[in-house]
Order: sequence, then structure tokens, then C-alpha cells
Amino acid sequence: METTEQTCTAFQGMRKIASGTRVEVALALKRAGDTGEAILVFDDATGKQVEFDLRGSDAEIAARLNQSEPRKPGRPKLGVTAREVTLLPRQWDWLNSQPGGASVTLRKLVDAARNANGGRERKRQAQGAADSFMMVMAGNEPHYEEAARALYAGNMQRFTDLTEAWPQDVRDHVRMLSEPAFGWED
Repeated sequence: METTEQTCTAFQGMRKIASGTRVEVALALKRAGDTGEAILVFDDATGKQVEFDLRGSDAEIAARLNQSEPRKPGRPKLGVTAREVTLLPRQWDWLNSQPGGASVTLRKLVDAARNANGGRERKRQAQGAADSFMMVMAGNEPHYEEAARALYAGNMQRFTDLTEAWPQDVRDHVRMLSEPAFGWED
């Protein structure tokens, strides 16, 4: 089970004003107060906008953001969630004949597929996150469409060249989001 904490980044206009965990950013926004200028917050994993309820004390805000989902069937201490899977009878027969049964075998198959496709999946997620962020924050910037095409084509140099004239904080953030798409990360 992955335990990395979600991070996000807040922009006021084209200027980055906070980045960190959801709680850190929410509390930074509360301390900043209402300046009248719109503030947009983006999830760093997806590039999609998120909103925070900044009412109440710091502890109340943190509690809301750290609140876990309602209890569901399964083994919550292990992070297991029960869901329905539809398979053909021959597939159920095969799964049930495997050591550990259907659930263990399905978990192993999913983990093997994730490991085998890890690089492609990280690339796809990075492209999606960068694209979602760019659409909102850079959709009106010069060369936006060409930069999006370069992102999906995997052309790092062209993407870098096309985003160079964008506002610095927006440019730097979209490049950070896109790093796995181009293999810039370790």
C-alpha cells in the first residue's frame, strides 16, 4: 500500500504562493487571508483543482483534511477494500485453484502488472497532470497547443523551448509536473 502524502500547489494569479501537503497549503492560505484575488489550488499528482474549507481553527481544518473515508467492507488495517469482480466461470475456476485463492492471486496479478507497466503509467499520469494544470493556468499563453503536443509526443526540448516565455512560476510548475513524462526524474 502506498503511503505517500498528497501534495498540492496554490497560485494567486500566475504567482505560486504555497506548496506542500494539503494541510500545509490550506493553513498557508488561511494565514494569507482574503486579498480579493482568486487563488487556485492544484493537486500535484493529477494537476486538477482542489478546494479547501478554511473555516474554523487550524486544528479543525487539519482534522477535515485528514479525515478518513467512511468505513467500508474489507480489511481496513491492511488497506483491503471489497469490490465486485466479474469473470467468466473458467476464470473463477482457475483463480480458485491457485494457492491462496482468488483474492491473493488477483492481488499478485495486479502488482505484477503495475510493476511491468510502472514507467508507462508514471509517464501517462505525468502527462495528464501537466496537461490539466496547463489547460487552466497556461491555456492562454503563447504556444500552449504546441507545448501540449510536445508533452504527449515526449519531445522534452520542444516542450522546454515552447514554455520558456511563460510566467516563471507557472512554467516551473508545469515542468516539474511533466518530469516523469520525459524521464527527467531519477
